[in-house]
Amino acid sequence: MLLRHTLHTLLAFLVLAGFSFSASAADKKIGVLVYDEVLTSDAVAPAEVFGVASRKAWFSDYEVVLINVERNETVTTEEGLTLQVDATIYDDLDLDVLIVNSAYDMDWLFENEDLTKFMRDQAKKVEWLASNCSGAFLYAHAGLLDGYRATTWAGGEPDLQDQFPKIDVVVDQNVVVDRNRITSNGGVPSYQGALVLLWLMSGESNAKEVFETIQFNRIIPWSEIEKFKPDA
Repeated sequence: MLLRHTLHTLLAFLVLAGFSFSASAADKKIGVLVYDEVLTSDAVAPAEVFGVASRKAWFSDYEVVLINVERNETVTTEEGLTLQVDATIYDDLDLDVLIVNSAYDMDWLFENEDLTKFMRDQAKKVEWLASNCSGAFLYAHAGLLDGYRATTWAGGEPDLQDQFPKIDVVVDQNVVVDRNRITSNGGVPSYQGALVLLWLMSGESNAKEVFETIQFNRIIPWSEIEKFKPDA
Protein backbone atom coordinates (compact mmCIF):
# COMPACT_ATOMS: atom_id res chain seq x y z
CA MET A 1 0.00 0.00 0.00
CA LEU A 2 2.82 2.38 0.86
CA LEU A 3 4.51 1.64 -2.45
CA ARG A 4 1.27 2.21 -4.34
CA HIS A 5 0.69 5.49 -2.50
CA THR A 6 4.24 6.58 -3.25
CA LEU A 7 3.86 5.74 -6.94
CA HIS A 8 0.56 7.61 -7.12
CA THR A 9 2.14 10.62 -5.45
CA LEU A 10 5.10 10.51 -7.82
CA LEU A 11 2.83 10.18 -10.84
CA ALA A 12 0.73 13.13 -9.70
CA PHE A 13 3.89 15.17 -9.22
CA LEU A 14 5.16 14.32 -12.69
CA VAL A 15 1.82 15.17 -14.29
CA LEU A 16 1.71 18.49 -12.48
CA ALA A 17 5.34 19.20 -13.30
CA GLY A 18 4.72 18.35 -16.94
CA PHE A 19 1.69 20.62 -17.04
CA SER A 20 3.61 23.44 -15.43
CA PHE A 21 6.41 22.97 -17.91
CA SER A 22 4.00 23.06 -20.86
CA ALA A 23 2.22 26.10 -19.50
CA SER A 24 5.47 28.02 -19.17
CA ALA A 25 7.19 26.60 -22.25
CA ALA A 26 6.28 29.58 -24.46
CA ASP A 27 9.18 31.99 -24.19
CA LYS A 28 8.61 33.92 -27.42
CA LYS A 29 5.90 36.53 -27.86
CA ILE A 30 3.87 37.80 -30.79
CA GLY A 31 2.45 41.16 -29.79
CA VAL A 32 -0.83 42.33 -31.35
CA LEU A 33 -1.50 46.02 -30.72
CA VAL A 34 -5.12 46.84 -29.82
CA TYR A 35 -7.08 49.81 -28.51
CA ASP A 36 -10.66 51.03 -28.28
CA GLU A 37 -12.31 51.15 -31.72
CA VAL A 38 -9.65 48.99 -33.36
CA LEU A 39 -11.09 47.16 -36.37
CA THR A 40 -11.99 43.66 -35.23
CA SER A 41 -10.69 41.66 -38.18
CA ASP A 42 -7.30 43.38 -38.13
CA ALA A 43 -6.69 42.20 -34.57
CA VAL A 44 -8.53 38.87 -34.59
CA ALA A 45 -6.93 37.57 -37.81
CA PRO A 46 -3.32 37.44 -36.52
CA ALA A 47 -4.53 36.42 -33.05
CA GLU A 48 -6.37 33.45 -34.55
CA VAL A 49 -3.64 32.40 -36.99
CA PHE A 50 -0.84 32.54 -34.44
CA GLY A 51 -3.07 31.34 -31.60
CA VAL A 52 -3.89 28.17 -33.56
CA ALA A 53 -0.21 27.76 -34.47
CA SER A 54 0.90 28.13 -30.84
CA ARG A 55 -1.16 25.05 -29.96
CA LYS A 56 0.88 22.98 -32.40
CA ALA A 57 4.05 21.27 -31.17
CA TRP A 58 6.10 22.99 -33.86
CA PHE A 59 5.11 26.49 -32.64
CA SER A 60 4.50 25.90 -28.94
CA ASP A 61 7.36 28.17 -27.87
CA TYR A 62 5.32 31.18 -29.08
CA GLU A 63 2.36 32.87 -27.46
CA VAL A 64 0.08 35.68 -28.64
CA VAL A 65 -0.06 38.78 -26.44
CA LEU A 66 -2.73 41.44 -26.91
CA ILE A 67 -1.18 44.81 -26.04
CA ASN A 68 -3.31 47.83 -25.19
CA VAL A 69 -2.19 51.34 -26.09
CA GLU A 70 -3.79 52.53 -22.86
CA ARG A 71 -3.59 51.24 -19.30
CA ASN A 72 -6.96 49.45 -19.36
CA GLU A 73 -7.52 45.70 -19.03
CA THR A 74 -9.97 45.52 -21.94
CA VAL A 75 -10.67 47.20 -25.26
CA THR A 76 -13.86 47.44 -27.27
CA THR A 77 -13.46 47.08 -31.01
CA GLU A 78 -15.19 49.22 -33.62
CA GLU A 79 -17.72 46.44 -34.10
CA GLY A 80 -18.44 46.13 -30.35
CA LEU A 81 -16.36 43.08 -29.42
CA THR A 82 -14.73 43.30 -25.98
CA LEU A 83 -11.19 41.92 -25.83
CA GLN A 84 -9.20 41.13 -22.69
CA VAL A 85 -5.64 42.36 -23.07
CA ASP A 86 -2.49 40.73 -21.71
CA ALA A 87 -0.29 43.79 -21.38
CA THR A 88 0.04 47.47 -22.24
CA ILE A 89 2.70 49.50 -24.01
CA TYR A 90 3.82 50.63 -20.54
CA ASP A 91 4.89 47.11 -19.53
CA ASP A 92 8.39 45.75 -19.95
CA LEU A 93 7.82 43.54 -22.99
CA ASP A 94 10.31 41.37 -24.80
CA LEU A 95 8.61 40.71 -28.15
CA ASP A 96 9.68 38.71 -31.17
CA VAL A 97 6.94 40.07 -33.45
CA LEU A 98 4.90 43.27 -33.31
CA ILE A 99 1.67 43.57 -35.32
CA VAL A 100 -0.12 46.93 -35.38
CA ASN A 101 -3.68 47.49 -36.54
CA SER A 102 -6.10 50.17 -37.61
CA ALA A 103 -9.18 52.21 -36.79
CA TYR A 104 -11.28 54.75 -38.65
CA ASP A 105 -9.86 57.49 -36.42
CA MET A 106 -6.08 57.21 -36.15
CA ASP A 107 -5.11 60.80 -35.33
CA TRP A 108 -4.96 60.29 -31.56
CA LEU A 109 -2.61 57.35 -32.10
CA PHE A 110 -0.30 59.35 -34.36
CA GLU A 111 -0.07 61.99 -31.61
CA ASN A 112 0.65 59.45 -28.86
CA GLU A 113 4.34 59.90 -28.13
CA ASP A 114 4.40 56.93 -25.75
CA LEU A 115 3.14 54.67 -28.53
CA THR A 116 5.67 56.04 -31.01
CA LYS A 117 8.47 55.38 -28.53
CA PHE A 118 7.15 51.88 -27.85
CA MET A 119 7.14 51.01 -31.56
CA ARG A 120 10.62 52.43 -32.12
CA ASP A 121 12.00 50.58 -29.11
CA GLN A 122 10.43 47.31 -30.21
CA ALA A 123 11.66 47.78 -33.77
CA LYS A 124 15.22 47.56 -32.46
CA LYS A 125 14.57 44.15 -30.92
CA VAL A 126 11.86 42.24 -32.76
CA GLU A 127 12.45 39.89 -35.67
CA TRP A 128 9.33 41.04 -37.54
CA LEU A 129 7.20 44.17 -37.81
CA ALA A 130 3.75 43.73 -39.36
CA SER A 131 0.75 45.97 -39.93
CA ASN A 132 -2.79 45.68 -41.16
CA CYS A 133 -4.77 48.38 -42.96
CA SER A 134 -3.90 51.91 -41.75
CA GLY A 135 -1.62 50.41 -39.13
CA ALA A 136 1.03 51.11 -41.78
CA PHE A 137 0.51 54.81 -41.07
CA LEU A 138 1.47 54.17 -37.43
CA TYR A 139 4.80 52.73 -38.50
CA ALA A 140 5.19 55.47 -41.09
CA HIS A 141 4.73 58.24 -38.51
CA ALA A 142 7.42 56.54 -36.43
CA GLY A 143 9.77 56.44 -39.43
CA LEU A 144 9.80 52.65 -39.43
CA LEU A 145 8.85 52.16 -43.09
CA ASP A 146 11.30 54.62 -44.62
CA GLY A 147 13.19 52.85 -47.40
CA TYR A 148 10.79 49.88 -47.44
CA ARG A 149 8.11 48.67 -49.83
CA ALA A 150 4.74 48.69 -48.07
CA THR A 151 0.99 48.89 -48.53
CA THR A 152 -1.99 50.02 -46.49
CA TRP A 153 -5.79 49.92 -46.80
CA ALA A 154 -7.09 49.53 -50.34
CA GLY A 155 -7.53 53.06 -51.64
CA GLY A 156 -5.27 54.63 -49.05
CA GLU A 157 -2.04 53.97 -50.91
CA PRO A 158 -1.85 57.43 -52.55
CA ASP A 159 -2.21 59.14 -49.16
CA LEU A 160 0.54 56.99 -47.67
CA GLN A 161 2.83 57.82 -50.60
CA ASP A 162 2.06 61.55 -50.51
CA GLN A 163 2.57 61.86 -46.76
CA PHE A 164 5.64 59.63 -46.60
CA PRO A 165 7.63 59.88 -49.86
CA LYS A 166 10.49 57.78 -48.41
CA ILE A 167 8.22 54.70 -48.52
CA ASP A 168 7.92 52.73 -51.75
CA VAL A 169 4.14 52.27 -51.63
CA VAL A 170 2.66 49.29 -53.48
CA VAL A 171 -0.84 49.74 -54.93
CA ASP A 172 -3.52 47.07 -55.32
CA GLN A 173 -1.68 44.22 -53.58
CA ASN A 174 -3.12 42.53 -50.49
CA VAL A 175 0.20 41.77 -48.78
CA VAL A 176 3.68 43.22 -49.21
CA VAL A 177 6.84 41.75 -47.71
CA ASP A 178 10.11 43.67 -47.63
CA ARG A 179 12.84 42.14 -45.49
CA ASN A 180 11.36 41.98 -41.97
CA ARG A 181 8.40 44.28 -42.68
CA ILE A 182 5.01 42.84 -43.67
CA THR A 183 2.04 45.07 -44.46
CA SER A 184 -1.48 44.13 -45.54
CA ASN A 185 -4.65 45.85 -46.73
CA GLY A 186 -6.39 44.83 -43.51
CA GLY A 187 -9.82 43.26 -43.14
CA VAL A 188 -9.89 39.72 -44.54
CA PRO A 189 -6.43 40.15 -46.15
CA SER A 190 -5.13 40.38 -42.56
CA TYR A 191 -5.43 36.59 -42.57
CA GLN A 192 -3.28 36.41 -45.68
CA GLY A 193 -0.65 38.63 -44.09
CA ALA A 194 -0.60 36.52 -40.93
CA LEU A 195 -0.33 33.27 -42.87
CA VAL A 196 2.52 34.62 -45.00
CA LEU A 197 4.32 35.70 -41.83
CA LEU A 198 3.72 32.30 -40.24
CA TRP A 199 5.17 30.68 -43.37
CA LEU A 200 8.29 32.83 -43.13
CA MET A 201 8.64 32.00 -39.42
CA SER A 202 7.91 28.27 -39.47
CA GLY A 203 7.83 26.92 -43.02
CA GLU A 204 5.24 26.30 -45.72
CA SER A 205 3.84 23.00 -44.45
CA ASN A 206 3.16 24.44 -41.01
CA ALA A 207 1.48 27.56 -42.37
CA LYS A 208 -0.60 25.42 -44.72
CA GLU A 209 -1.68 23.27 -41.76
CA VAL A 210 -3.05 26.34 -39.98
CA PHE A 211 -4.58 27.59 -43.26
CA GLU A 212 -6.56 24.35 -43.42
CA THR A 213 -7.28 24.18 -39.67
CA ILE A 214 -9.13 27.51 -39.77
CA GLN A 215 -10.77 26.33 -43.03
CA PHE A 216 -9.49 29.28 -45.00
CA ASN A 217 -8.96 26.78 -47.80
CA ARG A 218 -12.75 26.82 -48.23
CA ILE A 219 -12.52 30.50 -49.17
CA ILE A 220 -9.37 30.86 -51.27
CA PRO A 221 -6.74 28.47 -52.70
CA TRP A 222 -3.28 28.23 -51.13
CA SER A 223 -1.90 30.03 -54.20
CA GLU A 224 -3.48 33.23 -52.81
CA ILE A 225 -1.08 32.94 -49.86
CA GLU A 226 1.87 31.58 -51.78
CA LYS A 227 2.02 34.45 -54.27
CA PHE A 228 2.83 37.00 -51.56
CA LYS A 229 5.86 35.17 -50.16
CA PRO A 230 9.03 36.80 -51.49
CA ASP A 231 11.54 34.72 -53.38
CA ALA A 232 14.36 33.40 -51.23
